[in-house]
Amino acid sequence: MSRFFKTPFTLSTVAAIALVALIIGVLAGRIFAPTSTSANANAPASSTRIDVIVKATDSQFWQAMLAGSQAAGKDWGIHVGLFGATSEADVSAQLGLVENSMSRNVNAIVLAASSSQALNGVIDRARSQNIKVITVDTKVTTSSDGFIGTDNNKAGAQAADRLGGMLQKKGVTSGKVLIESSVAGVQTIVDRDSGFQVELKTRFPGLQVTAHRYNNNDTPTALSQTNDVLSANPGLVGVYADNNVSADGVAQSLSENKAQDRIVAVGFDSDPQEIGALKSGTLKALVVQNPYYFGYQGVVSAAMSAQGRFAPPSLDPGAVLVASDNMNTPAVQKLLNPPTTKGGA
Repeated sequence: MSRFFKTPFTLSTVAAIALVALIIGVLAGRIFAPTSTSANANAPASSTRIDVIVKATDSQFWQAMLAGSQAAGKDWGIHVGLFGATSEADVSAQLGLVENSMSRNVNAIVLAASSSQALNGVIDRARSQNIKVITVDTKVTTSSDGFIGTDNNKAGAQAADRLGGMLQKKGVTSGKVLIESSVAGVQTIVDRDSGFQVELKTRFPGLQVTAHRYNNNDTPTALSQTNDVLSANPGLVGVYADNNVSADGVAQSLSENKAQDRIVAVGFDSDPQEIGALKSGTLKALVVQNPYYFGYQGVVSAAMSAQGRFAPPSLDPGAVLVASDNMNTPAVQKLLNPPTTKGGA
């Protein structure tokens, strides 16, 4: 049983609590999902089999999602297989993983799709075989049985508000801004960057995004790209990194170039490198999601859907802005340091 929550709720109640928590916006209630302490008639049968497929297993973000899924499986007596490609850019590998799950005739798949469109066909085929599909993090452009993820437009706007606000406090109202981005064309990233740019232009019109680089989710590439932009743009005042891999490269570049005091950098998600950069002041803030919740609630929703019960069509646990003033609070520490696993059947 998960050590984070111990409550005697039924599976249906778990989903209801998630909805209420979203409505009232209670942070502490959504760090990790509730669990059950009792076997009861409402719990899923032990024969329920769910595969969880993430974008890549080499990132702490996806490892936290897998850990949440694993915990839900243990709490509810569900066999949960944990899988992921080795790179977020390897869409074909993820396609193969979904096809493998279909060949095993699992009851449901929880999928963090690497592409908004490229997996539509395999999702449609899975659902035609009565395999339920819950999508997580990235919305796909075909039908699924539910979605769990952050409103990335709002989350990107949070990053812009913090970056622009911190520059304003320094007396900087104009200058160049770099967006260091992970993978082009993924709707999650598109929305996250769009939200940032719209908010920045609206609230801080003197700050202009003059460079937007894609690193293919590779930290050394992010480092090199940030170095190049720093060298070519002495007027650079801000950097927005839209995921943890990108932020790791940005932080390393700013540190090596001794630019962390001059440039305000805001990252996304969290990993040990980002947390270290936040503590040192190299990164000024992080917009942190809740991948553990994605994984736990993903399995709960998938099990409900597989049993013909109502699963919430959309759940958004929100994102938390983490900076030096709140990073050591208990709730934020749980968010920054979730359990992780690399998965396996």
